[in-house]
Amino acid sequence: MPDIRIKDAAALLGVSDDTVRRWIDTGGLAAGKDAAGRKVIAGEVLAEFARDHAAPPPNPLDVASSARNRLVGLVTKVTADRVMSEVQMQCGPFTVVSLMSTESARQLGLEPGALAVAVVKATNVIVETPGGAS
Repeated sequence: MPDIRIKDAAALLGVSDDTVRRWIDTGGLAAGKDAAGRKVIAGEVLAEFARDHAAPPPNPLDVASSARNRLVGLVTKVTADRVMSEVQMQCGPFTVVSLMSTESARQLGLEPGALAVAVVKATNVIVETPGGAS
């Protein structure tokens, strides 16, 4: 089982080194020491912590869906021609790209800065917007 240094754990969890140290100091995250005496976290422990504390951002859409992979983010770029559009979104640390008809992109109001949710089901990415037309 790999040991993960605090700075690496912080990067994986998307928090500061100090936050990870506070979790360790308050007993919320177990840590040990490596051969050099540095605090480290067992890989399995960090994986369990990440699963237990994973919280997606609030979903601005009030819809039920069978798709479980919903990534809330901002539209960063739309490249369109007469027929098709490529929509790029930044969802946390992830860039998501979706191809859709230009008409759909227009009806959804997809433009840089727009809030949207990328819904991933199998190999398709469906983009939804709050208050967007269907």
